[in-house]
Amino acid sequence: MRTPVSDPLRIGPYRIVGRLGSGGMGWVYLGRSPAGREVAVKVVRPEFAAEREFRERFAREVAAARVVSGAYTAAVVDADTEAELPWLATLYVPGPSLAEAVRADGPLPEPQVRRLGAGLVEALQAIHAAHVVHRDLKPANVLLASDGPRVIDFGISRVDGAPGLTQVGVVVGTPPFMSPEQIKGAPVGPPSDVFSLGGVLVYALTGRPPHGSGEAVRYRVALAEPELDGIPPALRALIARCLAKRPEERPRLDDLLAGLLEPERRPAAWPPPAVAHSIKARTRDLAKRRRESGTASVPSCLMLHAQALLDAGLTDAMVAGAVGRAGA
Repeated sequence: MRTPVSDPLRIGPYRIVGRLGSGGMGWVYLGRSPAGREVAVKVVRPEFAAEREFRERFAREVAAARVVSGAYTAAVVDADTEAELPWLATLYVPGPSLAEAVRADGPLPEPQVRRLGAGLVEALQAIHAAHVVHRDLKPANVLLASDGPRVIDFGISRVDGAPGLTQVGVVVGTPPFMSPEQIKGAPVGPPSDVFSLGGVLVYALTGRPPHGSGEAVRYRVALAEPELDGIPPALRALIARCLAKRPEERPRLDDLLAGLLEPERRPAAWPPPAVAHSIKARTRDLAKRRRESGTASVPSCLMLHAQALLDAGLTDAMVAGAVGRAGA
C-alpha cells in the first residue's frame, strides 16, 4: 500500500497531532484546531485525487454528511473538496467500533443491544430527515461512544435528487449488510438502511451477519432467509421484519423504535459492561505506554478511535464488492 513519505504538519487550519490510520482510499489523522478542538481529518490519496469521478464522489460524501445532524451522528466540522488532496474533518468521537467491540469481547447483552438499536434508529431518523440514504450501515461504521452510538462514513450515501455516480452494473456497499435491492442494483431508499440496521443488530447479538459472508453472501442476501438462531425471542420477530426481502414490508423507523423500547421501563446502562471494561483497560495500558515513550500529549483515546476508523474503511465502501476491513 502506498504511503506518504512523511505525514503533514497541517491540513487546512488543523495542526496534525498524529496518524490515526489508513485505508485503501486515504489516511485519517488526528488534528487540532487553533482553539484546541480535536477532529478526525480524512485525506484522499493522490492517485484518487487525480480522478474526476472520485472527486465527485468525495464531494457527494461531504455534501451528504453536512446536511445530517443529530445526537447519534459524527458532525462535519470542515472540508475542502477542491484541495490538491481533498480532505474532510469530522468531530472526534472516542470509542471502539461495534465491529471491534464484538471481536474483542463477544456479542452485547440484549438490553444494551436494544439501547444501541434505539440510538441507531434516531441516527437514521436524522439522516433520512435530511433526505439522505446512508447505504453502508455496518458494524464498522458504528462507533460506541460513552453516551451512545455514532453513525459515521457517508462515503456512498445518496442525497435525494443528486445524480448517481455509480457505473452501470457496479454494486457498491458491504455485501453482508447490504439490502436485496442494493444487491440487485435496484433503486435504494430509506428501507434499505432499515434492512442494514437489522443486520447490525444480528451482529451485535450473535457476532455474525444474518446471511453469513463469503462468495455466496450476495445470493443469500437476495434470496435466502436470514439465520436468526441465537436472537432473543423478544427481538426475533422485530429483526425478521427489518430483514424482509421486500422494502415495503420492513417497519417504519417510528415503529421500530417503539418495538426496541417497548419492554424497557428505563434505558439500559451504557456503555455495555464489557465495552466499558475494555476501554478502561486499554486507557490504562496506553497511559503507561505514553509515559514510557514520552508522548504524554497524545490523548488517551487516540488508539481506540484509530482502530474504529480503520474498521470503518474510510471510503472503501465505494469500491465495488468491498467486503471487510480496510488494510492497515
